[in-house]
Amino acid sequence: MGVMPVKRLLLHMGVPIMISMLVQALYNVVDSIFVSRISENALTAVSMAFPMQNLLISFSVGFGVGINALVSRALGAGDGKRANIAARNGLLLQAISYLIFLILGLSAVELYMRAQTNVEEIVQYGIEYLRIVLIFSFGLFAEISFERFLQSTGRAKYAMITQLCGAVFNIVFDPILIFGLLGFPALGIAGAAWATVGGQIFGALVGLYLCVKKNPELSISLKGFRPDGAMIGEMCRISIPSIVMTSVTSVMTFGMDIILHGFSSTAVAVFGVYYKLQSFAFMPVFGLNNALVPTIAFNYGAKKPERIHEAVKYGMLYASAIMFAGLLLLQLFPKELLLLFDAQDYMLSIGIPALRIISVHYLLAGVCIVCSASCQAFGYGVYSLIISCVRQLAALLPAAWLLSLTGRLNLIWLSFPIAECVSIALCLPLLRLVLKKTGMSVRAAER
Repeated sequence: MGVMPVKRLLLHMGVPIMISMLVQALYNVVDSIFVSRISENALTAVSMAFPMQNLLISFSVGFGVGINALVSRALGAGDGKRANIAARNGLLLQAISYLIFLILGLSAVELYMRAQTNVEEIVQYGIEYLRIVLIFSFGLFAEISFERFLQSTGRAKYAMITQLCGAVFNIVFDPILIFGLLGFPALGIAGAAWATVGGQIFGALVGLYLCVKKNPELSISLKGFRPDGAMIGEMCRISIPSIVMTSVTSVMTFGMDIILHGFSSTAVAVFGVYYKLQSFAFMPVFGLNNALVPTIAFNYGAKKPERIHEAVKYGMLYASAIMFAGLLLLQLFPKELLLLFDAQDYMLSIGIPALRIISVHYLLAGVCIVCSASCQAFGYGVYSLIISCVRQLAALLPAAWLLSLTGRLNLIWLSFPIAECVSIALCLPLLRLVLKKTGMSVRAAER
């Protein structure tokens, strides 16, 4: 990470992760495709479960960002002992996070579903699905931790294998458990949930094996482990803004579900389908970020500003190219994509303009995502939090609510490009400020 040409490095580390992220996106979509074959209400229930499921992912990935940044920074500074301390304390934080969601899964799922809809079938589908996903989420927290350990030492190939194993398990077992194939019982929407958590647990086991056998820089043995308050505090300082930032998406989608339910439950289903489809564009960019963050953190620790600027520049170029491909997909084939989810005429009439209008914001989104990830890599996760809160809470939701007052559903989708324009106007100045504060500005790179 300190000597390979940056343009090549990002591809070398990023492409395996992007491939695995694309498979992750595929299994998210396949999951909903099979659920849609149960009924539209089942698809709506999974869409309404998404904000809570995203909150779960926010905690696991958020602490993963902290693990990635601190382990990579320590290794960049040549401090292997500190890297191991960071890894073990990261595992502790992930375990505490799981306990929180275990409690939520046991006590709060029904209340959460009834807050969004009074359609009893949707509520029952949602309870059945979400309880399993939350109670057995320990696999997700373990899988993310082991992936980040591998990424932090530059072993993106093994991180990709971990993700691929979990995703392929999910894809294979989705139809088997939902429809009762190969002698398994037909579990319906619960089958989709069991396939999801089963894939996470399997991925975690593969990740553990690879960390033990293929990752000599880090030792994840807990023998003699004692929590390090200073390290936990530093990791929380980096991770909590990331957690809050991605949790903001849960608040936004929860709010949008309520706004859209005022028009019809089909509008909620369309929004849920969009969020599955958008992962084909956003997941690879997030995979690129998983290469970008340790690259920036390592070279920040090694005091190499010129490599940091190259990383940010090429990160923006690659991210923009990916998002443009996603834009073309949703602009050219909205009907075909919706038909994958067994969309009927009314859903098509809502969904086709929705996909085309929302995807316009992809033209700016890639740059904003890279700016946010770069701030996190330097330890300024609070700036990423500001960007996300302004975009989704201060811009997108209010815009969607105001546009809903017109009574025209199609106008609500304009809130996405409106919010992205606000985001780009904020994130570029904040990134320049971070570079200046850390001494990694253009002048430092020129010296």
